[in-house]
Amino acid sequence: MKALVYTGPNKVEVQDVPVPAGRSGAVKVRMRYCGVCGTDIGIFAGKHPRARAPLVLGHEFVGTVEELAGGSGQFSVGDRVVAYPLFSCGSCRPCRNGQPHVCETLKLIGIDRDGGMADYAWIDEDVLFKVPETLSDAAAALVEPLAVVVRSLHQARFNLLDTTVVTGAGPIGVLTAIVLKHSGASRIVISDVDQGRLDICAKFGFETVNVAVTSLVDYINDSTNNEGVDIVFECSGVESAAAEMTKLTRVGGTICMTGIHKAPRAVDLRDMNFKEQILIGSRVYTLREFGMSVAYAQEIAEDLEKVVTQIVPLSGAESVFEMIADPSVTTVKVLVDCQA
Repeated sequence: MKALVYTGPNKVEVQDVPVPAGRSGAVKVRMRYCGVCGTDIGIFAGKHPRARAPLVLGHEFVGTVEELAGGSGQFSVGDRVVAYPLFSCGSCRPCRNGQPHVCETLKLIGIDRDGGMADYAWIDEDVLFKVPETLSDAAAALVEPLAVVVRSLHQARFNLLDTTVVTGAGPIGVLTAIVLKHSGASRIVISDVDQGRLDICAKFGFETVNVAVTSLVDYINDSTNNEGVDIVFECSGVESAAAEMTKLTRVGGTICMTGIHKAPRAVDLRDMNFKEQILIGSRVYTLREFGMSVAYAQEIAEDLEKVVTQIVPLSGAESVFEMIADPSVTTVKVLVDCQA
């Protein structure tokens, strides 16, 4: 079968690889779409601390059950499925205390074992969820990043009519803004340096700020009488956003760290004291939140599909990371068509 294989820093290849062997408790999934995410970009760059070549990439996928190998019998051939891609040890303190999604040795499909950018994969039944018949493959491929967003809104204790800023208009930032819109936020401001992405955001009805030309802090202060917003969702992972996020947030407001910063950042802790702000982290999602996202995707499917800006065939996916890095090409969510 064909697969997109990470073979070393800044190098991926479409290779013919053996079809994985079946195992009890798992099903053979014929992959349909697999999303490219920031983690895949980090692996491609050779910067992920755990990923080792050769590795089949991809943990955001939707596919069809093609073969059963025994097990619970909860799936049938032809079922469309998505997978909760996390693996926990079961014995560390977080696992023992009901938080396996932040396991001390957390592992993921597509990072610690081969992923979904391939013709087929054998996936354990206990991490699979059936995709509703009314949900398109393209929308279903976004269930995993949608679960990241659902978790972050839970962590931030979002309330109806809250005012919000989303820093970063990448896939997670745009999905955060979409979920905020459907959840009843009274104001959604999203910032980035990529005007093409911001133009897409404007079509959703979001306020947009290009921080390459406009100060986001000044924009928020001018429009809130220097009060700030209720919640800031930091989705960019960039140093400037970390420096400004306390300035954007009101007294008693919340900052949710949705994006993962790859290095220590300077944060104005004086603001957090004097304004009694809440800073909270958000990493991935629980199994329950992933299941919730499968159901929720049906409600916002039309908007999810609009987040997909490119679909590339697996046969031509060797250049997908160069396309994403090309400043002349506007990308938000790129999917790999694993059957093309």
